[in-house]
Amino acid sequence: MLDLAVLAVFIPTFFFVSITPGMCMTLAMTLGMSVGVRRTLWMMVGEVLGVATVAIAAVVGVASIMLNYPALFAVLKYVGGAYLIYLGVNMWRAKTSFKPENETEQQIGRGQLFSQGYITAIANPKGWAFMISLLPPFINVELAVAPQLAVLVSIIMLSEFICMLIYATGGKSLRLFLDKGDNLKWLNRIAGALMMCVGVWLALG
Repeated sequence: MLDLAVLAVFIPTFFFVSITPGMCMTLAMTLGMSVGVRRTLWMMVGEVLGVATVAIAAVVGVASIMLNYPALFAVLKYVGGAYLIYLGVNMWRAKTSFKPENETEQQIGRGQLFSQGYITAIANPKGWAFMISLLPPFINVELAVAPQLAVLVSIIMLSEFICMLIYATGGKSLRLFLDKGDNLKWLNRIAGALMMCVGVWLALG
């Protein structure tokens, strides 16, 4: 099991990394603004599971296989990026506000939101590089790896979830500010543009 000294360094380190703006945080803010915090939770679940997948794979060595076959990354990146760009275009073209009964919101189902988060997390090369370089040093090879990994991954997932919730709430606040009068079209366009940026970022990152 991890000692308190390791946890004292690990927790603030990963929280700082998580809170830094990136693909997943931008996606959380965008969805918080467009579909609300409650529905964005589905994306968050997918993202934290994706991050957990990457973290575990980085420790057990699957990451080395992925790095030796970059074509696998390319497929995930391009497909995931294209899908996010497609959603962004639809948001940009929307002419009505993002309300619970709005058709635009209903077009993005729970499964789609979940897959957005999961694909974005596992198709992010920077996420893999980060886990490969930073996570293993916190593992004590003289102790059982599984319990240590379980604790570290749980901390990572909690940190990611809290930070995405912060970003999604910020997006919802921006939505409430813009969701009035002539600002509706700008709300749609901002959300759409951000979604497209995340898609391009994912595909070309």
